[in-house]
Amino acid sequence: MKKTKKILALLLAMVMVLALAACGGGDKPSDTKDPAPSTSDPAPSTPDPEPSTPDPEPSADGEKMYIPVMAKGFQHQFWVAVKTGADAAAEEYGVEIYFNGPASETEIDAQVNMVKGEMAKNPKALALAALSTDAVKEILEECASKNIPVIGFDSGVPDDTSGAVKATAATNNEAAAALAAEKFDENADLVAKMQAATPEAPVVIGCLSQDAVSASVTGRTTGFVNKMAEVAEKYQPGKVSIEGHTKWEKKVDSPAIIIRVEISATTEATAVQTAANALLNTSGIAAVFCSNEGAVTGFLAATADGSDLADGGKYADLVVAGFDAGSAQKNAVRQGWFYGSVTQDPYQIGYKAVEMAVKAANGETVSDVDTGAQWYDASNIDDEMISLLVYD
Repeated sequence: MKKTKKILALLLAMVMVLALAACGGGDKPSDTKDPAPSTSDPAPSTPDPEPSTPDPEPSADGEKMYIPVMAKGFQHQFWVAVKTGADAAAEEYGVEIYFNGPASETEIDAQVNMVKGEMAKNPKALALAALSTDAVKEILEECASKNIPVIGFDSGVPDDTSGAVKATAATNNEAAAALAAEKFDENADLVAKMQAATPEAPVVIGCLSQDAVSASVTGRTTGFVNKMAEVAEKYQPGKVSIEGHTKWEKKVDSPAIIIRVEISATTEATAVQTAANALLNTSGIAAVFCSNEGAVTGFLAATADGSDLADGGKYADLVVAGFDAGSAQKNAVRQGWFYGSVTQDPYQIGYKAVEMAVKAANGETVSDVDTGAQWYDASNIDDEMISLLVYD
């Protein structure tokens, strides 16, 4: 009996040893139980995305695309506003610009030297408001040979023959001046006068311009005259006559409304004042548009610095609009002596110049763009965006 018990105990001990060996034996742990990371391990179930191909660098050395923006000047507030727009576009498009210009718009050689200095930096594009196209002819030819696109801005680079200039960002002067005529059509007193006009007592609407040669001034004269004639025809169909200068003259018999174009003999302030007096002394004069700051200056001189336009003044009933800005014109608008004025949009000139330069440098096709104009009057002259555009 004792022998049997010893055999059973020995068998039981052997079973336990075998069981322990089965549980903790020499098999390796399963690979599914959080193996330590290894360079030979298979990719995880949610792999990291493949590294994307980086955007092409703007230049070979990895720096930002570099674009010089060379203006006609830099100290005048107009160019400061252009620079503000250019800086905004540079930030948005992630490029580096250098904005500069000579101290005055008569320093052609200074601008040429500035542009040459920038060309030595191998820019990807160039934005240029040339003081003289002839003076930068060699630079333009170099740009064409090196495939450096040039974008004109403001007055641009007129009559370029190199093919380097791809587009221009500038004010469409005809469209801008037409805005003044459209605003005249919103003046209830003037509209009433046009409606009541007769061939026996015609209403006269004047356009005062400094010259008939400057592209910007003649463009504004054309834009105002054509739109004003269109407006006047609504009230006196077939009875609208354009007179005063052969360049714009379209006379009709027995007109009820006369659009009179007055061009000063020279661009001197005294000559413009004389032309303004001629308009002011015209029977039936009801409104006047001054096509640039020089015309405004002459007109204000003819109206006792604008005081004759004030309530109770000699020309208190006259509706007057200007173009551009300047301290005297801004004062006339604030005082209510002027119905309002049209200003270019220098901010957009700068912005669009840089924007198109970037696109051209990237091989995109660009074309001329109208940077627009804004109407300002006593109600909005101090608004944030308008105040940026109405320079002294």
